[in-house]
Amino acid sequence: MGATGGGDGDALTIGVVVARTGRLAKLGDPLAFVMSRLEPELRRIRNGGRHHAVRMASRDSRSSADGAREAVRRLVRDEGARIVLTLAGTEVLPAVADTCEEEGVPCVSSTFPWQVYYYGRGATARRPFRWTYHFCWGLDDIAETFADLWEAAGGPARTVGCLWNDGPQGNWSRHAEQGFAPVARARGHRLVDPVGYREPAVGFDEHLAAFRAEGVDVVTSAATGKDLALFRERADELGVRPKMITCSRWLAYPPSTTGSGRRPAQANVATLIYWTPNHPYRSSLDGTSAAELAEAYEQGTGRQWLQPLGLAHALFEVAAHALTTADDPTQAASVAEALGRARLETIAGPLDWTAGPVPNVATVRLSGGQWQPGRAHDWELRAVTNRRVEGLPLDGDLVPLG
Repeated sequence: MGATGGGDGDALTIGVVVARTGRLAKLGDPLAFVMSRLEPELRRIRNGGRHHAVRMASRDSRSSADGAREAVRRLVRDEGARIVLTLAGTEVLPAVADTCEEEGVPCVSSTFPWQVYYYGRGATARRPFRWTYHFCWGLDDIAETFADLWEAAGGPARTVGCLWNDGPQGNWSRHAEQGFAPVARARGHRLVDPVGYREPAVGFDEHLAAFRAEGVDVVTSAATGKDLALFRERADELGVRPKMITCSRWLAYPPSTTGSGRRPAQANVATLIYWTPNHPYRSSLDGTSAAELAEAYEQGTGRQWLQPLGLAHALFEVAAHALTTADDPTQAASVAEALGRARLETIAGPLDWTAGPVPNVATVRLSGGQWQPGRAHDWELRAVTNRRVEGLPLDGDLVPLG
């Protein structure tokens, strides 16, 4: 994908690594939309008493780590990117960030639990990253949000079956110090965690047998849509019917039919909510509300709004903030320092890198939601818990899994 915007050789270039092909292409849609929408608005910035031209350039990650590394190198070496932005997946996002560290260019990313981003890439509280910055929720935030949902559906001290794989999602969920599991247990819940499964799954009989034996009535997962559908189908066949499933992966997208086609995998599954049109946030660039951005996306693409849309927009807000507040926006070190001290209100909510929880990371607030049959769309994400997001209205009640 070629460069966009003006060709001013002295312009400050914002580089964007965006999936346009491969399995993460759907995640790339909101980022590509926001880039196109904001390009005219970000043609120039003012830093102190000086004005600087700005251009945008993007490269396709091809939904792979190798493609992501190549994309960063081309943006830095061919396009002169001063800062790199991305929304990506489990393998792609670390590849983008690590390559930015190698190239010595500031990077801002999102949609990846911060513990996996930070500790999974080798940083410590005393040895943070030099160039790469991130905003997202944590595994601890997911656990707290899911515990809220479990308790709302049936009270404290639930017995929860863990549908976790043997890859990064499952292993980090299990992590004794930084994971999901210790937070859920601290809330009084008992976790039943059979051996992790290999993706793509071929069956879940071992899990279902353990869940039946232990009296599990709530299942928590980080499964793909296909694996979640397979689990639900096999559970039906074996007569295992949990009252609730919470899932943190791929639930940002409207349900689609998978597996046998009998129902969408996400139907009535509860999940985390990090952005909706109802969130009380506005863009720091032009005051656009969350509702206005979602409407623009639906009108411009003909597709249902997606949660990553808000985070994609916030990436550009953070980039603009860093370039306008850096002591010298033409110097990479100065832009990185501006990111490290950034505090701003965005369309994805307040972001504050000075507050931690660790260097290089700002957090995003979560609430609990559930995919339910909708009015404007076949399936809509309803906010059913909101105690951590001030001003977010509830627009649904928890319903049985069915």
